[in-house]
Formats: sequence, C-alpha cells, structure tokens
Amino acid sequence: MTTALYSHKSALSHVTPTGHPESTLRYEAVQNALSASRFASLDRRIAPLADRAEVLRCHPERYVDRVEASIPKSGSAALDGDTHVVPGSLEAALRGVGGCCAAVDAVLAGEVANAFVAMRPPGHHAEAETAMGFCLFGNAAIAAKRALDHHGLTRVAVLDFDVHHGNGTQDLLWDEARCLFASSHQMPLYPGSGAVHDTGLHNNILNMPLAPMTGGAEMKRAWGDIILPAVYDFAPELVIVSAGFDAHAADPLANLNWSTEDFAWLTHAICDVADAQAKGRVVSTLEGGYDLSALAASVAVHVDVLMERGA
Repeated sequence: MTTALYSHKSALSHVTPTGHPESTLRYEAVQNALSASRFASLDRRIAPLADRAEVLRCHPERYVDRVEASIPKSGSAALDGDTHVVPGSLEAALRGVGGCCAAVDAVLAGEVANAFVAMRPPGHHAEAETAMGFCLFGNAAIAAKRALDHHGLTRVAVLDFDVHHGNGTQDLLWDEARCLFASSHQMPLYPGSGAVHDTGLHNNILNMPLAPMTGGAEMKRAWGDIILPAVYDFAPELVIVSAGFDAHAADPLANLNWSTEDFAWLTHAICDVADAQAKGRVVSTLEGGYDLSALAASVAVHVDVLMERGA
C-alpha cells in the first residue's frame, strides 16, 4: 500500500492579483517540496474534473450557475474582496473537487492506503451559496458526502487544522448527522465563525478556538485531550482532513506559533484515530498556508507521515 498524490497543472491557471497571498507560487512550492527523492514512491495521479453532480452534493444549482457565469473570458473578476476568478479558475476548482472525490474512491477501494490532494483554490470557506476566503467549492464537505451517499458509509469525520475556521465546511455539514466536523482555529480571526457553542443541528460540530500566540503544547492538548477523543468516540469509517498550514509561526496571515514538527505530530495523532476506527483511511486536502517556505516544509512532513503510516 502507498499514498496517492492528486494534482493537476490547472492549479497554475487560477491566477490571483499581484500580491495576493493565495497565488500560483503556493502550488509550485508544494510540488517542489514533493519532488524530493524521498517522495519517489508516491502514487502520483491526475486530479480529474468533477462532474457537476458532485458539486451539487453540497451546493445548489443556482450557486453553481452563478459561479460559472462569473468566470470572465479574459482578465479577472472579483467575487468578494478576497476571492478572484480568471478564465482558468473554474477548471482548477472543479479539479480540486474531482481530486478529493477520486481520492475517496481510491482509498475506499483499497487501491491506496491514504491520499493527499494538492490543488488550489482551497475550499473550506465556501458556503452553500457564497464564495469567500479564496474558496469556490467545499472540497472536503463534497468528498465527505460522496463517501456517504455514493459509497454508503454511515460515519465520516472531517478534521480541519487550518488557522482560519472552516465556516464553509461547517455550513455545508451543519445538518449532516452522519458527519462530525471538528476544527481548531485562531480566534479572533477571519472569518469570525467557529465559536464553541456552534455545535450543529445534531451535535455534529466541534469547534476549538485558540487564542493568538497559541503554540504547539496548547495545540497538542486541544487535539489530544478534546478533539481526537471525540473523533474516536464518533468511530468514523473515513477521516477527511482539511490541511491548512497557516497556523505555522512563520505565516503572515495569522498569529499562532505552531512549528513544522507540530504538523507531523498532529498528522500522526489523526492517523492513530484513523487506524483505530477507520481502517487507516485518510484523505487530506490542501487548504491554507501562505509563507512559502513554511508551507513547503509543513506539507512535506505531513505527507512523510501519511507515507509512513500507509506503508
């Protein structure tokens, strides 16, 4: 068994304005990091285009129509102050969804032990009818719904350690009793959601806000003592990870103090629960991370652990 890596060059066609933190340089940094010789055994796969039906698992047709209509024939269009699209953006976003769905299929079929989807734009801020925070479609939530509705699973956990709360994933899974969405995130910080009292319609949301300057020791207590025991008790059959690396101390968009090694620890801890309850089945998808060196190093250790645990 091995780890699959899903990506596609269309991620480079989603071009954001000069100086925008969510740029093509992020994809290049990740790909360069994963080109090192120690990653030679990765099962490298093309992220396919998602069918519209996959997107409709979480987003209404009128929203998908609106996103498609917003794509310019040339130049750039702003969907909000942070979220921009160009002619290549729709393909990139659909391949992000498609990569996550293909990863779910491959992991559940036993073709690979686990998978990492290295695509952009990210997805965890996209609400049912709102593109925001650099995101168009809810990749992780859509992947969870595919696992439930296409493959017939009964329990899927979506775990989000991006420094920004995954308001979109929370919105898309708020009324989904078959999913547990658990998130740690800095508060206060964009988008302002993710309070402890936000627990979903079925007590299926677990938010763990962290104060600015929180470091690795506090992170390990939050995940090790609160979040992951709840995930264990939920007994998921699949774990989906929204892997944002902007809680790193070097990241320019937030103020947490995690180290590269903290992401390795957290990946191992997530895999421990997946091994115990989900036959080791993990699908991870790239979210944030805006210091290029920290992003590259953190993705590398994250995938190192996935490969080690999937071997």
